[in-house]
Amino acid sequence: MNLNVIHTGNFKLDGGAMFGVVPKVIWQKLNPADDNNLCNWAMRCLLIEDQNRLFLIDTGIGDKQSEKFYSYYYLNGSQSLKSSLHAAGYDFKDVTDVILTHLHFDHCGGAVKLNTTTQGFETTFPNATYWSHADHWNHALNPNPREKPSFLTENILPIQQSGQLKFIGDDLRITDTISGIIANGHTEKMICPKVTIGDKTVVFMADMIPSVAHVPVNYVMGYDIRPLEVMKEKEAFLHEAADNNYILFFEHDNSTECATVGRTEKGIRVIQTGNLTDFI
Repeated sequence: MNLNVIHTGNFKLDGGAMFGVVPKVIWQKLNPADDNNLCNWAMRCLLIEDQNRLFLIDTGIGDKQSEKFYSYYYLNGSQSLKSSLHAAGYDFKDVTDVILTHLHFDHCGGAVKLNTTTQGFETTFPNATYWSHADHWNHALNPNPREKPSFLTENILPIQQSGQLKFIGDDLRITDTISGIIANGHTEKMICPKVTIGDKTVVFMADMIPSVAHVPVNYVMGYDIRPLEVMKEKEAFLHEAADNNYILFFEHDNSTECATVGRTEKGIRVIQTGNLTDFI
């Protein structure tokens, strides 16, 4: 098994929204904001080469939305889903499985593309099985008013219409080495994939812990639909991560790819940070 980091570009989000009730005087030191109170965030995905299968976890924001839509998020950076896949030696047609942690547009937008000939939408990965959680899928199709702007029909329905959609089972296991953890605080039934490589375990944190700055239990995003549930989920997970020396893979941290955590006199704290290659 080999793991490759796939960078799909950066975008900007309001710092207050990303850190909730944590005062700006604190989070500003961790993620400095610009004059519009916006912080820069990564949309980092993970490519897994496992025998004859090629798995991609999340797909970034994509490139099919309008200029007006993208102007709200100040896309930046020179990397893209396509260029990163090519740098790893692959193309869209080579991906056999796409695991969507959840269907917010910055995580699944790249899963569907615009067909420039027909002007219709089609799956980006024509040979892939797309994995989601059935309860989350239904939640995205029938969203609450707060999340509705994050669930875009053109990111979701073309996957189902293609016949490539498959729901992860109750055991949350896709292969012997790839399974999942369910989190309900950020959105309904988000999957955080758990990858076993040799004697190490990498957990793709998605939006349970979007950056290393969000490791403290009370650092909860304003986007989370159940903030208190997030805190409970994080606390339980971080103890498990410390006990098992999990490698936490951050999707949105602009500079830190991974970290490990451990028990200290002050509770669970970050022990080591670095790139994925520093840990694997």
